[in-house]
Amino acid sequence: MIDLKLLRAEPDVVRQSQIARGDDPAIVDQVLEADAANRAALQEFEVARAEQKSLGKLVAQAKGEEKQELLARTKELSARVKQLQADADAASAKAVELAWSLGNIPEPGVPAGGEDDYAVLRHVGTPRDFAAEGVEVQDHLAIGEGLKAIDMERGAKVSGSRFYFLTGIGARLELAILNAAMATAIDHGFSPMITPTLVRPESMSGTGFLGKHAEEIYYLERDDLYLVGTSEVALAGYHSDEILDLSDGALRYAGWSACYRREAGSAGRDTRGIIRVHQFHKVEMYAYCRPEDAAEEHARFLAAEEYMLQALELPYRVIDTAAGDLGMSAARKFDCEAWLPSQERWMEVTSTSNTTTYQARRLKIREKGEKGTEPVATVNGTIGTTRWLVALLENHQQADGSVYVPEILRPYLGGEEYLKPVV
Repeated sequence: MIDLKLLRAEPDVVRQSQIARGDDPAIVDQVLEADAANRAALQEFEVARAEQKSLGKLVAQAKGEEKQELLARTKELSARVKQLQADADAASAKAVELAWSLGNIPEPGVPAGGEDDYAVLRHVGTPRDFAAEGVEVQDHLAIGEGLKAIDMERGAKVSGSRFYFLTGIGARLELAILNAAMATAIDHGFSPMITPTLVRPESMSGTGFLGKHAEEIYYLERDDLYLVGTSEVALAGYHSDEILDLSDGALRYAGWSACYRREAGSAGRDTRGIIRVHQFHKVEMYAYCRPEDAAEEHARFLAAEEYMLQALELPYRVIDTAAGDLGMSAARKFDCEAWLPSQERWMEVTSTSNTTTYQARRLKIREKGEKGTEPVATVNGTIGTTRWLVALLENHQQADGSVYVPEILRPYLGGEEYLKPVV
């Protein structure tokens, strides 16, 4: 949730934020109206409540007819106070509901526009010239099937479309990537965690995932629980309703979990293989820090992600995501996209977002300061996930169907330098 003080003081800033995101700026005026109604109702309630308390003292001292008149007045006032409190509560609920529909305010410098309006910050590494090497490029599924690493057919038989089995070296390779990612996160100061994959609505809505893209989330109605699409949700909820001590610096966690997404509305997009699937694994970094340190923390996350991509020897680029593609909670988001040889395009493999105080306000995560308790800031970012298998297999494929193994993964694969096809 954005800061209502900012909304009241600088509504045009929030209107411009809505426009940059491609959202309706009229919602700003609706929030302001609801907020004003809430404060007016609350003020009226407090005046009536004060009068009620004063009458109570007079009743205690009065006698006879005067007391009966005061009691009658007290009864009327009691009903009015009750109604005013209900009005104030309703106005407050409406104001909060409307405020929660506002996305975070993009940081200065974030490109305006939608999905295709990002800014490329840098390229790292050079895509291989497979033709010059005499290698006929195969996609990750063909390579994986040759290694007996991916079984889409039986995944569909057991669970339906966009499910799969990672078998043999495929399972080992995913575990290698995730273990290397966790080790890297630990080296960068993050504490490892295995997180729940079912969360309450408060955690899901608090992180901003029940907005535009709620249809992509699996919901268990009988239990009133959601399956997470990222361990960011559980890690954000970990300190909800708490006052933190950040005097020694940020609190940093790296969560390993299975993740689930409906991928609603993505029919026909990357449906071959394991690029867009309903279930995958991921190591997600998450930090709680002071708002003034959030940008620096964000840079720390990006550096950890780039370290992993460079260790996997993958050519990639870093983009600064446009405002209309940030998602509700992010104020700035950097994506790392690896080169996908089979499609000759860049494919997102990881992202990191500075959500400033947006999630912390919704989840009531604060720190004590000189002026009382204030919301902290939060940052999130992925450092390893199943999709990285796609980039790894395709970029490191060899003419004989084998796959080169980067050095960082070899300790998890018995020292193997090449994965060889199974015949």
